Amino acid sequence: MSETRGTEIVRRHDSLKSLRSVWESHWQELAERIWPDRALFLSKDRTAGEKRTEKMFDATAALALTRFAAAMESMLTPRTAKWHRLRVPDEKLNESPAVQRYLDEVTNILFRVRYSSRANFASQMYEAYMSLGAFGTGGIMIEDMLGSGIRYKSIDLARVYFCENRHGIIDTVHRGFTYTARQAMQHFDSGQLPEKIRNAYEKDPEKEFEFIHCVRPNEERVRGDRGYRGMEFASYYVCTDTKDVVEEGGYRTIPYAMGRYITTPGETYGRGPAMLVLPDIKMLNEMKKTIIRQAHLNVAPPLLLQEDGALQAFDLRPNALNFGGIDSQGNALVQPLKVGGDVGLGVDLLEMQQQVINDAFLVTLFQILVEQPTMTATEAMLRAQEKGALLAPTMGRQQSEMIGPTIERELDILAYAGMLPPMPDELAEIGGE
Repeated sequence: MSETRGTEIVRRHDSLKSLRSVWESHWQELAERIWPDRALFLSKDRTAGEKRTEKMFDATAALALTRFAAAMESMLTPRTAKWHRLRVPDEKLNESPAVQRYLDEVTNILFRVRYSSRANFASQMYEAYMSLGAFGTGGIMIEDMLGSGIRYKSIDLARVYFCENRHGIIDTVHRGFTYTARQAMQHFDSGQLPEKIRNAYEKDPEKEFEFIHCVRPNEERVRGDRGYRGMEFASYYVCTDTKDVVEEGGYRTIPYAMGRYITTPGETYGRGPAMLVLPDIKMLNEMKKTIIRQAHLNVAPPLLLQEDGALQAFDLRPNALNFGGIDSQGNALVQPLKVGGDVGLGVDLLEMQQQVINDAFLVTLFQILVEQPTMTATEAMLRAQEKGALLAPTMGRQQSEMIGPTIERELDILAYAGMLPPMPDELAEIGGE
């Protein structure tokens, strides 16, 4: 007997989870030390409001991560500038005034929709850049909110799994998420939901259930079909508990845009700057603990007392009076223990490790253009060119893997919503590419 669609999707989801178990142990280590809020790879359920910084003794890496994300945003998707334009493959058409006006108008519409109050683009992209720096992989979901435009949502790497096609392009995404019974009733057709969810909605509407959203190439595509069966990508929502498909649909373009910092041959997930300096981050935490202990000993050293117990009630409070603390000759009967240790040397070593971590997160590189009183305009231009050359590989990958697919998805949604102006005839003749 062949397995049902829901059973097959859950089985594949479990397989994808097991394939990346080694990654998750690495990501958990990283998250605990630089992004504690996302330390959910080995334990998906955490109590709301609990402390999550138990393993952080130094905030250098955490601060470097936020600066990395801010710098990536400023270089790739700055909120105060139009950070891309549209072109067509035919260079002659790019010179056409009608085509130029059309492309400029479409670009303006994209930015207006993207930065509307409902879209939430900027904040979600910032979180994607944070994930990119921390774990080497980050992405967003571009949702078509019928009647209200486009909505962006950053992807929690702890709950998303993906596969590449033969060209190395991500074309299959499994995202796990939790809904309460009430949320499930709001999202899905109640007639498609399992009976246990409908019953929970009546008795305990806040009871939680696990779901999977599976997006993959539509292998059963019916060309010419104007519904979801004719779309390039199939979409399935599955209740994990019962393995029932609660919603089936499709997408013309993949709704997930996933970026990777760098990839190693044979690996699907990316490696980020944090993974490169994980030994340094762990060492920095240990060094910070050691220096704190040594400084504490130097500031408040142990005291050496006489053995006869005459000073058992010794009071260390300020301005306290301790009788019997000196002998008849005026010699102190209490001496601080000289513990030795050079705190200054420890601080120097600490600063060296901090510099390594800042270099890995490109913090130093992004400071190239810090103004100096003696810097001329020519020097500033040369520094900008140098920064551009050094960042080109990093930025180029994000443009092709995350930014490019995002723009394609946006254009598709706006075109089918009728929000784009009429296309010039010469552009329509080449299919509007």
